[in-house]
Amino acid sequence: MDAWNFKQLILPMTDRLYRFARSILQDGEEAKDAVQELSLKLWEKRNVLDGVENLQAFAMKSMRNHCLDEIRKRRNTTEPDHVMISEFPEPYEIVEQSDMSIRIKKLIEKLPELQRTVIQLRDVEGFEIEEIAKTTGLTANAVTVNLSRARQKIREQILNENKISERKLWIG
Repeated sequence: MDAWNFKQLILPMTDRLYRFARSILQDGEEAKDAVQELSLKLWEKRNVLDGVENLQAFAMKSMRNHCLDEIRKRRNTTEPDHVMISEFPEPYEIVEQSDMSIRIKKLIEKLPELQRTVIQLRDVEGFEIEEIAKTTGLTANAVTVNLSRARQKIREQILNENKISERKLWIG
């Protein structure tokens, strides 16, 4: 792969790679570093990339693996939670969104690795089932099953947490 093809095929993926890395690493600066490091690795391996059938899936899988390696390196440190806030919310909405965002992120982090990856790719990155299957090496059916199980686990945990909170209010 020459420089022109690299610019046309790989560099347009950097925004998506960044969002994916940020969702895994939970840090914008680390995500930028991860994208830069992966871009450099892909450039160094550009001659091999001609044989890759789906470059996007290959790049996303490579990013996932790179991020997991980074997490393993820093396993002993804790990261702050990032809060998603919508435009022009009311103060109580900010608190509710913040709480729910933090709860969901923590629940996603507790999912098994495969379910965590599938839900991230589908619900955050907007990948199609077939794209996720190529990225993860699963069948489309296995992706659908893992996505369903991940969503169900999160739903059940939120409902259970809400029931516990309501009981505490009543007991008081």
